[in-house]
Amino acid sequence: MKTCSSPIALTMGEPAGISAEITLKAWRDHHSRLQPFFIIDDPERIREISLSLGWKIDIGVIDKPHETFNCFSKCLPVLPLGKRVRSTITQPDPVNGTAVISSITKAATLALSGKVGAVVTNPIQKSVLYSMGFSFPGHTEYLAHLANVNSKPIMMLYSEKLRVVPVTRHVSLMEAVKLLSPKLIIETAETTLSALKKDFGISRPKLAIAGLNPHAGEDGTMGQEEKMIIEPAVKTLNIMGYDTYGPLPADTLFHSEARNKYDAVLCMYHDQALIPIKTLDFERAVNVTLGLPFIRTSPDHGTALDISGTGTAQETSLVAAIQLASQMLKIRAENITRS
Repeated sequence: MKTCSSPIALTMGEPAGISAEITLKAWRDHHSRLQPFFIIDDPERIREISLSLGWKIDIGVIDKPHETFNCFSKCLPVLPLGKRVRSTITQPDPVNGTAVISSITKAATLALSGKVGAVVTNPIQKSVLYSMGFSFPGHTEYLAHLANVNSKPIMMLYSEKLRVVPVTRHVSLMEAVKLLSPKLIIETAETTLSALKKDFGISRPKLAIAGLNPHAGEDGTMGQEEKMIIEPAVKTLNIMGYDTYGPLPADTLFHSEARNKYDAVLCMYHDQALIPIKTLDFERAVNVTLGLPFIRTSPDHGTALDISGTGTAQETSLVAAIQLASQMLKIRAENITRS
């Protein structure tokens, strides 16, 4: 797979949301310091949104990804989906679901063929896709399906202040507890530690592992999951030679002094991971999928239908997602050179 010599592909996201706005802003205000990128979308739709906001940003239609480099300094490159996409701002329409999925599929196909260096996915409205029969919980699972990855993909939330990985994701808290097992924790930790080396350039990563219960169970008086599930997983990981420690009380894992002691935290359920990173760095947090054969990042926010079309949406997280994808590409390239 090509690295820094390849552009980055952005998906269209939910047409009724803020994806086009933040993509336009990312190019308009930041393109001079970003790796060249293009969006897979309907060029006319992007042009119409730009004009409706009074931005008058030049749109460049490209036929192939590498053409991005020829025009990126002058215009936002758009790789056409091959169909018109008409949408009403703030009002998602299932009729556009096929285009949304096609954009994701095209980006993944280009990444797997090495024609793009990374994929950055704009936010989707999952309920709309579900209504048309989309059977995957979200981007992460669908991209793993497209890449024919048998192992469970891992979601990392990243910012310069913190990296967190939830062992269980989009399930109820009751279901999350049922799903926890030493095997799942070990597999998640191994994928995370491998990515910290390969994609973040950390030669000897240190992984903190959170407990599930208050005070990490307090020696079994507040729950047995630490003793029965988490401690055996940590012990096995250490025997395997990994630098992991825990289970640790989650309420003391995320203050500034604690964050200096590890490279990432393995959390037991969704909100245990997402609450601290969104509190610490809401606008710059990035979603990263670990365990895919290509790099995928995404802004860590939703479609923001309530402000779509106003021009007020912040592009900060999307810019951070593009920057992180570029950094990961460079680190992978350096690793290849050294090997």
